[in-house]
Formats: sequence, C-alpha cells, structure tokens
Amino acid sequence: MTTYAALLRGINVGGSRKVPMADLRTLMTGLGYDGVRTHLQSGQAVFTADGGDEESLAAELAGAVGERFGFPVDVIVRDHAYLRAVVAGCPFPADALEPRQLHVTYFSAPVTAERFAEIDPGAYLPEEFRLGDRCLYLYAPDGVGRSKLAEALSRPRTGKGLIATSRNWNTVTKLVELTTP
Repeated sequence: MTTYAALLRGINVGGSRKVPMADLRTLMTGLGYDGVRTHLQSGQAVFTADGGDEESLAAELAGAVGERFGFPVDVIVRDHAYLRAVVAGCPFPADALEPRQLHVTYFSAPVTAERFAEIDPGAYLPEEFRLGDRCLYLYAPDGVGRSKLAEALSRPRTGKGLIATSRNWNTVTKLVELTTP
C-alpha cells in the first residue's frame, strides 16, 4: 500500500464551493481508499491505496467529488516520497523562515522556466521564486497576502490541462508527516 496526499484546489474558500471534510472522508472511503484523514478545511486528504498511480487516483477523486458536490474540483495526488522530496529540495532556508513566508505551488505536470520568462525576478525583490520537480517555491517575506510576486505568478500561464494549487509551508511539512508510513 502507498500513502498519498490529495490536494483539492479552490474548495471551502470565501464561503463557496463547500466540501465538508466529513463528507469528503466518507466519499473517499467509498472509493475504496484506506486510512482516509483530512487536514484543515482547505482541501487536503491523506489516504492509502493499493493500485493506481497519482494521475489516475486524482482523476477518480476529481470525478467523484464533482459528481457528489455538483461542481468541478481540480485534484493533485502525490505520494509520500514526492512530498518528502519537495521539503528536502527547498531552495530557501526553511528552518530560518517563518512558515507564512514560504509557499509551494504544486503542478499536475512538469513546468519549465520558460513559462515564467516574462517575470523579472529583480522587480519583486526581496520576494523570490524557484522551480522544483512539478512545483514552485515562493519566498514572500511579508506573507503571500501582500505578495506582488505571488500575484504575478498566479496569472494564467498554466495552460490547458495543467493544474496548480498552493500550500503554505506549515501544510507542506504537515502533509509529509501525515503521509509517513
């Protein structure tokens, strides 16, 4: 059995697209996933599964959530090894920063630097970003809510079919802990 985290994009934000976590756990258990747990109300679930791969599990869960709750929800599924590698690969000194200053955007597929070529990194200093394996690390010293770089990075450049969803560093590290076998 492999332990995974499911990242649901854009649910329970601003009072819309509500997905109660108890209902999500019930739905996921009904799909045959084991050990289903949720973290916070913002769209993280941890589970184990025998078969499938990240993409097929994400598609299955996205379809089931859409059918059950009546609106489409993008889902990214990542296994424990990947989540651990994201933490280990952080290019910023995470231990020296406040968790609110560091965020990770997970992508459903690899992205290249060309996707962000029109962003002038020097124009946003001291904010910075770096690409990783199917992820982007964002250092925003004043927090993401005040970040001009986060705003620039979020402008549509994901392209058709590419899903992106962001999490703060506390959630990133908590998901590693929750998926540890």
